[in-house]
Amino acid sequence: MATPVSITSIASLSPLGDTAQQVWENYLQTSTKIQYTEIGGKSVPAAKLTDELTERIAQLAESDLKYRNLDKSVLFAILASRTAAKESGWKEGDVFGINIGSSRGATELFENHYREFLETGKAGVQASPSTTLGNISSWVAHDLKSTGPDISHSITCSTALHALLNGVAWIRGGMSDKFMVGGSEAPLTPFTIAQMQAMKIYSTQKGEYPCHALDMEKEMNTMVLGEGAAIACLEAGKKENALAYVEGIGYSTEILKHSVSISADADCLQKSMLMAIEGIDKSEIDAVVMHAPGTIKGDFSELNAIKKLFGDKLPLITTNKWKIGHTFGASGLLSLELAVMMLNKQQFVNVPFAKDVPFVQDKKLKKILVNAVGFGGNAVSILVSK
Repeated sequence: MATPVSITSIASLSPLGDTAQQVWENYLQTSTKIQYTEIGGKSVPAAKLTDELTERIAQLAESDLKYRNLDKSVLFAILASRTAAKESGWKEGDVFGINIGSSRGATELFENHYREFLETGKAGVQASPSTTLGNISSWVAHDLKSTGPDISHSITCSTALHALLNGVAWIRGGMSDKFMVGGSEAPLTPFTIAQMQAMKIYSTQKGEYPCHALDMEKEMNTMVLGEGAAIACLEAGKKENALAYVEGIGYSTEILKHSVSISADADCLQKSMLMAIEGIDKSEIDAVVMHAPGTIKGDFSELNAIKKLFGDKLPLITTNKWKIGHTFGASGLLSLELAVMMLNKQQFVNVPFAKDVPFVQDKKLKKILVNAVGFGGNAVSILVSK
């Protein structure tokens, strides 16, 4: 029997705030946190951190001389990890692993350093160490004075849930009793937005909801980017202070037709979900938090995968990207946070404009499946229970 894994804390900072109370209260509102804002001289929809959090990030950068040259993605992770460690009762000197990833890494800092290079022909002294992907987990380890292993990685939009897979593997392999996992992303930069626009998936939707994730009647792609970080603390065994338990994990990668393709029925997600619920009756799955980026094909293929797996008896279905945008590498853990909150609050949070999926809660929530899938056809599914 696999070693049980407890989630003893989840901490995040996002457009919803940075405390559990703020996040939950914002989830209960039907309004979105996405607004049109100026990025790179153009007005585009985006989900930014609150002014209060932006100020706290600036204060963190100034709190230590070494932190002044760090990218926002690193600072986001440091702030969230401090809260996660505190809420789990982890103290200085505790030995635990760290795996915090990012899809894009030090996006803003890299763009700034490259702009300086184009203008002067020289690179800044801190350009290399501060823009390497590995410096997210290593700086968190430095800040928390952790002596365990620290790992950073990028596997596009499923990065954070891949970090969770790694943490579970280390714990179940007996190599660590505690692991901090998550993702951090600060993608609201001119070049990143331009890349999404070049792919013709970025939203130009006006009105109340710029992102129509889980709207199966939409006629245009409506993906919107958001910024934030989410960190979870995992511990071996069933702990009394656990927010939830990792009951199942699943993963898969499908063969690509092109670099960002996904099959019509999202074969990779079907396989990852099936693996995550192995040995469990499908009727026991109460809800699914979809990846649902707000693109026509992405949303449609994932819903098809869920229908293929569950047949006519679909669980409740939701997503959070209509509210906080797509945070790339952090998105999976932010979705997991929503799932764990719904389990603990015993209240399902639906998408206000969704029509073609079950969204009316009529029983207690016990098991929730969380999906993430990224460019490259890689999928992760996590089953959490209370």
